[in-house]
Amino acid sequence: MAWNEPGNGQKDPWNRNRSSGRKPDLDGMLKSLKARFGKFGAGSGGVLAVVLVFVVAWLLVSSYTVIDARQVGVVLRFGQFSRVLPPGFHLKAPSPIETVTKVEMTQVRSISDNVSMLTRDENIIAIDFNVQYQVSDARKFLYSNNDIENGTMKNASEAAVRSVVGANIMDNILTTPGVDTPTPAQAPVAGVAPAAKETLQQQTRDILQATLDKYDAGILVTGVSFQNVSPPKEVKDAFDDVNAAREDKQSEENKARAYESQVVPVARGDAARAAAEAQGERVERIARANGDVDRFNALLKEYRAAPEVTRRRLWLETVEEVMAGNPKVVDGTNGKNIIQLPVESNGGTVRNVPGVGPVIQSATTDANPNPQGNAQ
Repeated sequence: MAWNEPGNGQKDPWNRNRSSGRKPDLDGMLKSLKARFGKFGAGSGGVLAVVLVFVVAWLLVSSYTVIDARQVGVVLRFGQFSRVLPPGFHLKAPSPIETVTKVEMTQVRSISDNVSMLTRDENIIAIDFNVQYQVSDARKFLYSNNDIENGTMKNASEAAVRSVVGANIMDNILTTPGVDTPTPAQAPVAGVAPAAKETLQQQTRDILQATLDKYDAGILVTGVSFQNVSPPKEVKDAFDDVNAAREDKQSEENKARAYESQVVPVARGDAARAAAEAQGERVERIARANGDVDRFNALLKEYRAAPEVTRRRLWLETVEEVMAGNPKVVDGTNGKNIIQLPVESNGGTVRNVPGVGPVIQSATTDANPNPQGNAQ
């Protein structure tokens, strides 16, 4: 016998009656529920008790709200703005008397779009731009404009980008000017100052924020970026060549600046050294000239006091100065005086000169065959 056969197969192992396989009796079930409900609501206060239970449950569920730390709650009372709830637990009138709409305040939202625009020099460019923003005023964000994220925000962003792009020429938008000087092709466009890409994005952000403030949108624009800016396909190759030429120009300029940084300091050092040497020589010559003037004045004073003596002394000093470097010896006494000759340090030899005596001959006189050429 199987385990589930006790009780002639009409009971399971837990001694419960098994289903006979017939369809459930719906009428019986409805009658059973009606009987139970009739017992609960029987009497004069039965219906009132049921209603009171539902009212209490509704009050408990809809009379409070919890605002997250990154949110604020905007409360409407009978459809009219009442107040703004900060983060935390708050009591309120039950719905539908008061309703609370929660708004994320710290969430960074963004929209992106790709549009073709006309520049000031009447060229068409395609721009992919992205705008990031946060909610600054929850009440204005919810109720000041209709469909603000998909309608107002998108249209205002595109208008701001068109305003900035339309005020600049295509070269300024496609490249990064502000460093390079304008090319001759840019000259006919008057009143257009080169602006860097960051400047254009900042201008777009300022214009967009001013527009949203006029709309009371309750939005703070945190950033605008031009993610992709491309010229028309017909002239893309030409602009690629222009960009390559600009990069080559910048590379050559960098090399020239590097060479300048090496050569200029050396040249400046040489110039400073030459100027210092010239200044030193100037001071030296001036001092020597002043000394010569003083010495001449002193000699003039002595000459006026004793002309013959001074003249003789000057002659002797001059001859001594002239003959000091001459290896020859002049003897005007016919050998009667003893002449003390200095010994040369360059390996000179001693020779006997007739009528004079021993004389040191320098190496420069060896080639002279006349022994008396060194002493006269």
